Amino acid sequence: MENIHKKIKNLRLENEMTLKDLSERTGLSVSFLSQIERGSSSLAITSLKKIVDAFNIHITYFFEEIENHNYALHKEEQKPFKLEGSDIVHARLAGKFPDRKMEPMMVTIPPNKLYTEKYSHPGEEFYYVVKGVVVFKVDEKEYILNSGDSIHFPSEKEHEWKNPTNEEVVLVSVLTPVIF
Repeated sequence: MENIHKKIKNLRLENEMTLKDLSERTGLSVSFLSQIERGSSSLAITSLKKIVDAFNIHITYFFEEIENHNYALHKEEQKPFKLEGSDIVHARLAGKFPDRKMEPMMVTIPPNKLYTEKYSHPGEEFYYVVKGVVVFKVDEKEYILNSGDSIHFPSEKEHEWKNPTNEEVVLVSVLTPVIF
């Protein structure tokens, strides 16, 4: 329930509403709504119901993460994304439930992708090569991995990867801690 205030603010902004607009729809004061959105005031279920009605949504929207554990993630729900400035495509494979410890992803590395940046951070990383050939460098040692190969290492070790071939590489990646 601690993220309800964030969800309320996000809904309001997505609906291009001001606090005054929401106040008029709910009968709740602007100052009270502002306190709610900042997380500095508690919210009674009756006030939450007024907010839910103002957005024309079901109250379970605010409790989906708590009550509606979504362990399965179907292919059409796996939305690909790129990090800013990168041409590597990621797709989250994780289920949705509180306190996840792992971050599974599908990673697609384009052809002829050379080492770009060395990484080092807390956690662990595991990769399984689904398709292609990839070269991992961990603590300055190179590992050439083909389809069906895997690698697992502490993320604190300086690491990077490259795809030296003319074919894309597809990896299943499992990281800790959760980052998305």
